[in-house]
Amino acid sequence: MNVSNYPKLEISRENLKYNIAHFKSKLKPSTKLLVLLKANGYGAGSVEVGRLIKRMGVDYVAVAFVNEGVELRMAGINLPMMVLTWTREAVEEIVEYDMEPGVTDMRSLRLLHDYLCANNIHDYPVHIKIDTGMHRVGFVEEELPELLEFLAKDDYIKVKSIYSHLAGADEECFDEFTLSQAELFERLSNIIAESLGYMPMRHLLNTAGIERLAEKYPQYQYDMVRLGIGTYGLVTIPGEDVRPVVSLKTEVIQVKHLDPDDGTVGYSRRGKITRPSEIATIPLGYADGIDRRLGNGAARFMVNGKMVPTIGNICMDALMLDVTGVDVKAGDEVTIFGDAPRLEEISAILGTIPYEVLVGISSRVNRVVVK
Repeated sequence: MNVSNYPKLEISRENLKYNIAHFKSKLKPSTKLLVLLKANGYGAGSVEVGRLIKRMGVDYVAVAFVNEGVELRMAGINLPMMVLTWTREAVEEIVEYDMEPGVTDMRSLRLLHDYLCANNIHDYPVHIKIDTGMHRVGFVEEELPELLEFLAKDDYIKVKSIYSHLAGADEECFDEFTLSQAELFERLSNIIAESLGYMPMRHLLNTAGIERLAEKYPQYQYDMVRLGIGTYGLVTIPGEDVRPVVSLKTEVIQVKHLDPDDGTVGYSRRGKITRPSEIATIPLGYADGIDRRLGNGAARFMVNGKMVPTIGNICMDALMLDVTGVDVKAGDEVTIFGDAPRLEEISAILGTIPYEVLVGISSRVNRVVVK
């Protein structure tokens, strides 16, 4: 066993391929698929996932920030790439690394125009975002006349797509609002296209939208959909046929036998020894993204086919497990999440969503592609 590979976040090539195919099966053959690789690929490893999806029929990728896109380009990922958030200082890198910026307001549109004009770059592709109800960023209807007047006079910018984001597609109770967003998007995107004299690509559905709306309302697939957390096997519909792509694993570095007379385990003496016990230490802690609230028996992790509880406070670089009654030795593998326990179970203990747990896994944890 190569100790230097631990701790590690395993990325399953086969499960990733399975999930991509699953979501594509819900789409019309003409509908393109964009995969989000922001936040280090939702924590899974953007470069590792990006290299894999190049061969899985993905048409576009998107990142949140320009530095994320630069990393992908430097790694040889040459798929068409949207960048969702950017500043004046990043415009030069956007163009240098062939990224396509999302434009959410007139200020950013003018910033981009000024750079393109100064460098005599024409028909640069941009993506116009409409705010249909998320109320985060994007053009609202009242701002369209100014936008369209500007675009009509500009030959440096080419609108590649029009898009919006659904606020509540993951919950049935918001379906009426979700459909109202789709209807508003249809109307406003048609106004933009009519003014431009051509119809750019349109995209509206996120992971939850693909799950819950793509087949029932195929018209809302438009030209492309955006797959985010579903890529990694995390979905909103119970029983959805996806597979977990990432597994966080490490190994036992030491096992101690402790008796009640030995007292406690860990900082603040929180781990009470009340019976003869076997305590295993593993090299993962809160610096790696293991939330301290998982300590003191709140969570159980898998060792040699058995779920065993944490004991004591989680440290910066280590945590302890009560492996009493389980045959465990140094070098044995420990699964923090994967097939068991599932990432969803860990997030439920913490009262949060799986996204937050996954993106919190530290960069010092190795990302390793496995079959």
